[in-house]
Formats: sequence, C-alpha cells, structure tokens
Amino acid sequence: MGYFYIFATIFFTVYGQIVLKWQVDKAGELPAETFEKLLFLAKLLMNPMVLSGFLSAFVASLFWMAAMTKFDISYAYPFMSLSFVLVFILSIFFFGDPVTFQKVVGLGLIVLGILVTSQSL
Repeated sequence: MGYFYIFATIFFTVYGQIVLKWQVDKAGELPAETFEKLLFLAKLLMNPMVLSGFLSAFVASLFWMAAMTKFDISYAYPFMSLSFVLVFILSIFFFGDPVTFQKVVGLGLIVLGILVTSQSL
C-alpha cells in the first residue's frame, strides 16, 4: 500500500501542475498594473479548474503523509522526482513544449538517481 500512496502523491501533484498551467495559459498574460494583476489573480482563484488544481495539491499532501507512515523519507522522497518526468512528458503533448537534448539527459539522470536511491544496500 505504501507505493500506492507515493504514486497517488505523484499523480495528484502532476494533475495540479498541468491544470494550473492550462488555466493560466488560457487566462492570458499577467497584466503590468498592480491592481490589474490582483484582479487577474482573483479571477484565476475563482476558476473551478484552478481550484481543482489546489485541491489536488492538498490531496497529494494527504497521500504523502500516508506514505510517510510506510517509508523513510530518504527512501520515498526521490520518487517524487518522477513528477518532473511526467510533467515534462505531458507538457510536450498538451502544451507543445520543446524537447531538447539537455532536458532528455537531465530527466534520464533523474530516473537514474531514483533507481540508485531506491536500492537497498
């Protein structure tokens, strides 16, 4: 069950990031004027999809607390790096983010780091 908690944490974290990016892109650029910025952000805060992104962050934290009852943090936390990999992959498909050699190498190093840190010595 412990791994389920970790992967649920990752799922809800990634969902929140993707939804927030989608809705912020949809809302447009942040205005220059201070008052307009506040109105812009207040409007985003009233957006149900943005609220679902915040709720998903809260749900992710609940799953993370559950995961902490099953694993040492030094073992479990590196798995959170998988959220970087998933956000990268989803951002390519949903937002057309560019794929560069440096990003692929960096993500490969993240995965390698997860593999190394998850091994019991």
